[in-house]
Amino acid sequence: MATVALSSKAGKWVMVSCIMASAMAFIDGTALNVVLPALQKSLNAGATDLFWLLNAYLLVLAALILIGGSLGDKLGRKKVFMAGIFVFICGSAACGFAADVTWLIVFRVLQGLGGAFMIPGSLSLISSSIDDKERGKAIGTWSAFTTVVTMGGPILGGAFADAGLWRYIFFINIPIGIAALIILWKQVAESREADEDPAIDIWGAVSIALGLATLTFGFLRMPALGFQHWQVYGSLSAGVILLFTFVMIEKKISYPMMPLQLFKNMTFSGANLLTLFLYAGLGAGMLFLGLNMVQIQGYSQLQSGLTFLPFTLLMISIARFAGALADKHGPRSFLIGGPTLAGIGLLVLSFVKQTAGPSDYWTTFLPGIILFGLGMSFTVSPLTAAVMGSVSEHFSGVASGVNNAVTRVANVFANAILGALAVVFFSGALQTELKNVKLSGNTKQEVLQQSNNLGNAKPPKDIQQSEKQTIEQAYQQSFISAYGKVMRISALLAFTGALMALLFIRNSAVKQQTNKASSE
Repeated sequence: MATVALSSKAGKWVMVSCIMASAMAFIDGTALNVVLPALQKSLNAGATDLFWLLNAYLLVLAALILIGGSLGDKLGRKKVFMAGIFVFICGSAACGFAADVTWLIVFRVLQGLGGAFMIPGSLSLISSSIDDKERGKAIGTWSAFTTVVTMGGPILGGAFADAGLWRYIFFINIPIGIAALIILWKQVAESREADEDPAIDIWGAVSIALGLATLTFGFLRMPALGFQHWQVYGSLSAGVILLFTFVMIEKKISYPMMPLQLFKNMTFSGANLLTLFLYAGLGAGMLFLGLNMVQIQGYSQLQSGLTFLPFTLLMISIARFAGALADKHGPRSFLIGGPTLAGIGLLVLSFVKQTAGPSDYWTTFLPGIILFGLGMSFTVSPLTAAVMGSVSEHFSGVASGVNNAVTRVANVFANAILGALAVVFFSGALQTELKNVKLSGNTKQEVLQQSNNLGNAKPPKDIQQSEKQTIEQAYQQSFISAYGKVMRISALLAFTGALMALLFIRNSAVKQQTNKASSE
C-alpha cells in the first residue's frame, strides 16, 4: 500500500486527525479523576458509584479493543476509525446530559464501545500511512501530543470542576470529534490490506470479549466482596477459561483476529509486558497522588491538576526527540532507562508526608514529578515504536489493539488490586493510630468502617469536637501511610517494566521487522 511523507500535506492531515481523535479518549481518562469530587456532590453519588464510573469504560474498552484493531485491518482502518469516533461522540454527549449517576455509568459503557474501535485505529492508520523511515518520528509526535493531552487533562478537569462545569469534560469531545471526522472524510485516504480475508473471526471475537470482560469484572468486584465471593472467583475462573478457549480458536482458525505468531517475536511480547507493568504503576500512582493532594494536602482541584504541568512540559520538550533517537539508535536503551527513571520518581513521591499545602509543592512533590516525567518522556514514543515496528504493516491494527488492550487492562487491575490493598493498608494504619485513643466500642467500629472511603473518610457525627479532630488526624496519617505503600508498589511495577525491556527487547528485531514491512 502506498505511503506518504510525514511532512507532506496528506501526512499532516493523517497526524492531525489521529491526534484529535485520540485526545478525546485520553482527556476523559485523566480529567475524570479530578472532577470526581464535584461530580459526586452534583449527582449525590456513593463511593461504589464512582468506582464503577471510572471502570465501566475501561471494562468495555479492554474487552473489545482487540476486535476494533482486527476489524480495521479487515474492513478498512479509516472506516472503522470513523465509526468509533462517531459512537464515542454520541456517548460523550449522552454522558454530559446524564440525569443521575446510573445513566452516567451506562453512557460510559457507550463511550468504551466507541473507544474500542477508535483508539487502535489511530496508531494503525499512522503506521500504515506514513513512510517507514519516518514512522518512528510520526509515532513519537502522536505519543508526545496525546501524552500532553493526557497530563493536561487534570488541569482542564480541575478548572471545570472548580467552576461547577464538570459536564463540559464530556461536551468538549463533541467539537473535537466532529472536526476529526470531517478531516478524515475529506483529506485522508482509506487504508486496508488488499489481500486480507474479509471473513470475521466471530468465535474468536466472542471468546476474547467475554474473557476480558469477565476477568476484568472479577478484579473490579474483588475490593468490595473479597476473593472468596462466588462473583469474584467465578468471574476470574470463567475469564481464564474463555481466554484459553480464545487461544485454542486462534491456533486452529485459518484467518485469526490475533495471529499467535506475533508473540514468537520476543520484542513484541517484551514490549507488551513492559506496558502491563509500567502502566499499572502509572495508573495507580497518578490516582493516589491526585487523591492525596485534594483530600489530604488541601489542594483545590485546579491546583491538583496544575501540579502535573511540569510533566506536560517535559513531554512537549522530549517525547518527539526521544522518538527520533529511537529511530536512529533503537528503542531498547530508552525502554530500560525510561521506566527505571519513572520508578525512581514514584519512589521519591512515596516518601512525601503531611505538607503545608500548595506552598510546599516545590520542595515536596515537584522533584518526584520531574523524575517521573523525565522517565515517561523517554519511554512513551520508543515503546509505541517498538510495538508497531516489531510487526509488519499487515498486522498494525492487531498490534495496536493488543498494546492498547494491555494498557487498559493494566489500569483496571491497578485500580482493583492496588485499590483493595490501599484499603487494607489504611485499615491497618488506622488501627495503630487509634490504639491510644479512648473511644467506645461502637464508636471505634464506626470509625474503622470508614476505611473503605480512604481519604474521604468522615468521623461519626455524634462525638465531641476534640475527638472528631483526633479521628480526622488519624484518618489523614493512615491515608498518608497507605499512599506511601501504594506508591512504592507502583515504583516496583515500573522497575519490573524496565527488567522486561532488559530481558526481551532487541533493537535488531524492530529493525528487521520494519525492513520486512517496507519490502511488503
